[in-house]
Amino acid sequence: MINHTMIVSFDQPLPDAELNQYLMDIEQVMLDSGLIQSVVTRRHIPIPGEEAIPALIATAIVQIGVADIDTLTKAFVEPGMHEVIDRWQARHPYKVAWANHEPLA
Repeated sequence: MINHTMIVSFDQPLPDAELNQYLMDIEQVMLDSGLIQSVVTRRHIPIPGEEAIPALIATAIVQIGVADIDTLTKAFVEPGMHEVIDRWQARHPYKVAWANHEPLA
């Protein structure tokens, strides 16, 4: 199993309802692909002063589990995936950092 962990950082703060919708949209499009074994999304928990750190600070974390690298590759070329990404990028630009790794636990 391979985990794909994404650190999503929106350029501007999002209202709670918008962030909730983004997370639901990402989860749904991944599940709809039929390729994902698991998907979990969570909000970043901020701490005072972190905005002074010169790093990509998360708005949310998205982690998907897939069988192997080939399946991960297929998941990210699904047409629905690009539609969701493009729609959200147009409304609320964001950056993503990610890591592909074996399960941590």
